[in-house]
Amino acid sequence: MTGRLPKGWSRARVDDLAALVQYGSSSKTSEDEAGIPVLRMGNIVDGRLVFEGLKYLPHKHEEFPELLLKPGDVLFNRTNSPELVGKTAVFTAEHPSPCSFASYLIRLRFREYEPNLFAAYLNSTHGRAWIRSCVTQQVGQANVSGGKLKELEIPVPPLNEQRRIVAKLETLRARSSRAREALDAVPALLEKLRQSILAAAFRGDLTRHWRAKNKDVEPASKLLERIRIERRKKWEESELAKLKAKGKAPTDDRWKSKYTDPERVDTTRLPDLPEGWCWAAWQEVGFSQNGRAFPSSEYAEDGEKLLRPGNLHVSGKLEWTQANTRRMPRRWAEEYPDFVVGGNELVMNLTAQSLKDEFLGRVCLSGPEERCLLNQRIARLTPIGLPPRYWLWFFKSPMFRRHVDTLNTGSLIQHMFTSQLDEFAVPIMPLAEANLLIELLSERLEGARATMMLVKEQSARFPEIDRAILAKAFRGELVPQDSNDGAARIPNAGPDPDPGSSELPNSGKRTRNTRRKAS
Repeated sequence: MTGRLPKGWSRARVDDLAALVQYGSSSKTSEDEAGIPVLRMGNIVDGRLVFEGLKYLPHKHEEFPELLLKPGDVLFNRTNSPELVGKTAVFTAEHPSPCSFASYLIRLRFREYEPNLFAAYLNSTHGRAWIRSCVTQQVGQANVSGGKLKELEIPVPPLNEQRRIVAKLETLRARSSRAREALDAVPALLEKLRQSILAAAFRGDLTRHWRAKNKDVEPASKLLERIRIERRKKWEESELAKLKAKGKAPTDDRWKSKYTDPERVDTTRLPDLPEGWCWAAWQEVGFSQNGRAFPSSEYAEDGEKLLRPGNLHVSGKLEWTQANTRRMPRRWAEEYPDFVVGGNELVMNLTAQSLKDEFLGRVCLSGPEERCLLNQRIARLTPIGLPPRYWLWFFKSPMFRRHVDTLNTGSLIQHMFTSQLDEFAVPIMPLAEANLLIELLSERLEGARATMMLVKEQSARFPEIDRAILAKAFRGELVPQDSNDGAARIPNAGPDPDPGSSELPNSGKRTRNTRRKAS
């Protein structure tokens, strides 16, 4: 750290302030909990020591007592990947004792210098910059030697001011921790809110007042009758196009007799719907098309995008990144035009390794300018009569998600099939009510999404805030200075101020519960 120091402060090398043990225990450890816990790099988490995943040394070990930790000892991780070098934590009286430390940790025992202030300095912008500046590479790993750590020059406030700074940092850290915990809880609450809104939508709660004021609106049963007529018309158009493409243009209407009306849904076990609504099977109100197996051996640098499960984002939009985008030569789209997905089309994932994050049955609505190939294990859903966005929200609602959860076979790879989807009972509401519902859902779910983005932005600011607090601490601006503190005192260099005892304290066997409580 360079620049002018606050009044009464000084600078000193670490070697003038602390005794170092450059290498912890290198002996073989075991999982015998009757032994001495050996703290390792993984036990340093966010500047604190955690007592999980411990390894142990026997009590009667030739390396003791110089490797036993005492309250106030600082552990510094000297080697690993560059971002992990310099991880630091302070061993306190609240931690279980006795404890030792691993060979790749350095132990510092300070004389008249607050160990927590030193740990804070290493986490500050100045400390991290120093660590980056003196890292060396050894067999693929970064390293900061004990010799370099001894030469590190750090600011030294008067001892009483050090204690006030540490106390203030602890207070701010506790406040920050509470704020982080509160923000961390928000995403789960917002997801519950989203599911609650969608559940209310398809129970009819969101449009209840509208129905009360529009009792003469055409019931959904009439809309369903028109949908059935439109469904047959679309089937005939598609079938005729296929026959002509094969050079088999019909000369009469006998081919139309191949059309089969979808089975009507059995409503005897279904719950009652709001007045004016009705039940239908998905196959009555929409078509399902399975994708095609496009060969991965023909992936190309340029060409048509290939829609795969990883492109279906939980937000309900298709996501294309450099990592998840694959392309096929354009001739595939020319040869199989029926498998080209265009704008504002619904697609659904039919396979997943788990039911997490709605991945199985995840539905997305393509963007207005979308164009991609429909790959295998993804279905295109083409609704009739009701807008695609109505179905986007429905297939994300608890009503449908509960159905997907029942498809769990317990196998590693989960599957669902369009035949299962075709038979699923879906609620149909009047078209005017559906259009209103789309507006209401867009407004309310957008509010939840905006809140989520704000939470992410605020969470991302914590490291910046932490750095700003530490910067103030080492500029002398975090706590008031007191002229009664006098000037900083640099103790004379000397041996370990507390070399330890040849006796092991608390040498009796400790239980797992004791350690957990202590940590």
